Amino acid sequence: MDIGPSLRRFFINTLFDSTFTLLGVIVGSAFVAKPEIEVILGTMITISLGLGISSGVSVYEAESLEREREVHELEKAMLKSLEDTQIMNSARNITIIVAAVNLLTPFLVCALYICPLAVAYAGIIGVKMAAWASIAIALSTLMVTGVIVGRKGKENAILKGVKMAALGGITFLIGYLIRLVL
Repeated sequence: MDIGPSLRRFFINTLFDSTFTLLGVIVGSAFVAKPEIEVILGTMITISLGLGISSGVSVYEAESLEREREVHELEKAMLKSLEDTQIMNSARNITIIVAAVNLLTPFLVCALYICPLAVAYAGIIGVKMAAWASIAIALSTLMVTGVIVGRKGKENAILKGVKMAALGGITFLIGYLIRLVL
């Protein structure tokens, strides 16, 4: 049983969900007239907690279902139960690893984007400057992820990275325009 495809698929999905959600938080709360850094930090952390639990549990359930289905297909073909075998243990371990990675991914993403805002919390830079730095980190993350996805998919890696970063930029721009109207 190969862990790679599931791990990549779910990790990238969760990384994108986390990035776009946190971009929304930053845009929606850092560019107001009087941004409150404590609210921004608390919101980013609690949203990452919610995303982590949601992703971890949903991936666990989906992966459990798929791995159990694969084992049952093998059992039917072999006319033998595979309970308490290396195959069943491997399926369970893969499920736990993939779910754990997805539970932790939103925290990793949050840790990257929250760093400039933590510097603002310490009073070293302003909230808006920190927000711009966080956005730059988020767009860079999307670019790098897009390049990696492009390489794995044997596509034009740079173009894929630019597309991913552009989607993040468009999301930011729409959120920023909404923020200006409200």
